[in-house]
Amino acid sequence: MAEPNTPDIVYTKVDEAPELASASLLPIIRTFAAAAGVSVGTKDISLAGRIISAFPDKLTEAQRITDDLAELGELVKTPEANVIKLPNISASVPQLVAAIKELQSQGYALPDYPEEPSTDEEKAARAKYDAIKGSAVNPVLREGNSDRRAAVAVKNYAKANPHRMGEWTADSKTRVAAMSGDDFCSNEVSATLAKAASAKIVLETADGETVLKEGVSYPAGTVVDATFMSAKALDAFLAAEIEKTKAEGVLFSLHMKATMMKVSDPIIFGHAVKAWLAPVFDKFGDKMTALGVNPNSGLGDLLARVKDDAEIMAAIDEVTAARPPMYMVNSDKGITNLHVPSDVIIDASMPALIRAGGKGWGPDNKEHDCVCVIPDNSYAPVYDETVKFFKANGKLNPATAGTVQNIGLMAQKAEEYGSHPTTFEIPVAGTVKMILDDGTVLHSHAVEAGDIWRSASARKAPIEDWVNLAIERQKAEGCEAIFWLDENRAHDAELIKYVTPILEAKGVADKFQIMSPAKATTQTLETITKGENSIAITGNVLRDYLTDLFPILELATSAKMLSIVKLMNGGGLFETGAGGSAPKHVQQLVEENHLRWDSLGEFCALGESLKFLADAKGNEKARVLGKAVDAATQGILDHDRSPSRKVGEPDNRDSHYWFARYWAEALAAQSDDADLAAHFAPIAKGLAEGEAAIIGELAAVQGKPADLGGYYHTDADKTAGVMRPSATLNAIIG
Repeated sequence: MAEPNTPDIVYTKVDEAPELASASLLPIIRTFAAAAGVSVGTKDISLAGRIISAFPDKLTEAQRITDDLAELGELVKTPEANVIKLPNISASVPQLVAAIKELQSQGYALPDYPEEPSTDEEKAARAKYDAIKGSAVNPVLREGNSDRRAAVAVKNYAKANPHRMGEWTADSKTRVAAMSGDDFCSNEVSATLAKAASAKIVLETADGETVLKEGVSYPAGTVVDATFMSAKALDAFLAAEIEKTKAEGVLFSLHMKATMMKVSDPIIFGHAVKAWLAPVFDKFGDKMTALGVNPNSGLGDLLARVKDDAEIMAAIDEVTAARPPMYMVNSDKGITNLHVPSDVIIDASMPALIRAGGKGWGPDNKEHDCVCVIPDNSYAPVYDETVKFFKANGKLNPATAGTVQNIGLMAQKAEEYGSHPTTFEIPVAGTVKMILDDGTVLHSHAVEAGDIWRSASARKAPIEDWVNLAIERQKAEGCEAIFWLDENRAHDAELIKYVTPILEAKGVADKFQIMSPAKATTQTLETITKGENSIAITGNVLRDYLTDLFPILELATSAKMLSIVKLMNGGGLFETGAGGSAPKHVQQLVEENHLRWDSLGEFCALGESLKFLADAKGNEKARVLGKAVDAATQGILDHDRSPSRKVGEPDNRDSHYWFARYWAEALAAQSDDADLAAHFAPIAKGLAEGEAAIIGELAAVQGKPADLGGYYHTDADKTAGVMRPSATLNAIIG
């Protein structure tokens, strides 16, 4: 059961632009919710908060905070859970190090991040920090499967106001490049456990046996996978693609998920950095290691460490001149695709490139065709088929396109995103074995030094819940529904053994198709091009990828998706969209005091959360509030009150004023609850009459630098001052 003092709704404290927006929006939510007797609390799952909570013994009493993520992890297992989750930083090592340095500068006596821990104290610190980086939050909170779709109001607005799409041509040189073998996809083996078991993972070599991990326990019915990527094959592939890209005269780009796949993908990223600068590493490798260079941290960190060595810098310039031009994160500032592992996140970067007609920004600050390197071939075919489709058919028309919903298997650390504790860079050649407690060798792979081996799993209860959620959603929508599963892939074949009997037992097998991701991509694009809808029923990684790909094509953004997690024990988790562009938003706010973050995802989540609360606790006033949120959201769209990208024009704070006003007006006008109507009538009147003053006060602060007192750990008072600059609005809201 939840704690007795648990608020009705928990709103998460996160990072970057979504958290800045909260400083403006949350006071409005709390004031309105209080009128319905609804309490709104917060839990800190920010990167800085997670770092601080991990080291109470290093901090003063005043600096210590509770481990809110652990507390939320328990709450989501209860029927009382009602959590609004904003996007948080899934930190790469450079982000983690930057956050630690900022906190240290603010007086927090935290240990440095030990790159190569030697003492027991350093090893303990490294273990705590490693538990924070990457996808540390989502697997803890996602005790349910995902139901993501565009809210009807949002989809209607996108069709009536179609966004700009880049032109695709049949002669585009843009293509997707993936390994043809010896990757995670081709080496995968999978089995479903007939009974509960625990396993150990060992590396057998000529010198004996090393235990990589033990005590990994699985309930009966768990699908357990194992696979590896060959380091030699990866290096050969990268070297070949660099040369091929140069011959084609296009941009070279690498697309990874070094944040969520926090063990495997930074290593692959490091291989790409080494491949790009191979002659430099061949000549100066030992010297660079002595300078602390770790290619996994990216080209930016490497350059910072070798900048004072003229010989190495000259060699880097020489190699760079001989390479193809690179896809740029920020061409004005010289930040390349390989600078920081967390700068190019595949599920955001690939859809943006596809939406732009297959174009990426080059070092000359112009758009060019690209080679999109996605080393592992498990999901690369989705992007490959998308690129081929638009080459053949031209760009998607958002004014007429149908929509793609997603039902995603993600509960209880399903699939690859739960593989971090069981992913290893192999130190010496040998055989990796997964051995069950009864002595059975479940999986076995012959590996070489440098190979990346991993195991992932998906449990029976989440799989069955996922299939039933898909049946429920298809019944509600009545449209095409496809399980994106490849019968020729080991893991997918095991899932199909669950899917087919459930569909047949429920008598709905004829309502669903099962197709490989490549074929499902093409069919789904054909479907939405005709203006019809489709439901993509996918595993965890494809859930992540597709709920950016299709919304960015349909709506121009994935931040406006309705994202509902039906927690398996009866609670609700309401997610608010993607945060991939959040860093750029913060930079603009600090420089120009303009925040272009769009809180529409938060509005959608809030409405669903209030209606869920009404059902769960019988609070009809909460239902009235939720319906009015929907009306306010529609008002934001109908009257084009979303933030502008340019300084001097309406921003996030303006949109919150209009949201509060439309919400109050809807509550004052409704007839379901007279008390609420009476309560909000003067608020609506005050917001309308104060329009000129409020808009003027919000506009007056733009164009000047803003001081937040930090990036990862902002000062609360300074942030409130920046995000709530209208005295008139504050007086009405409180």
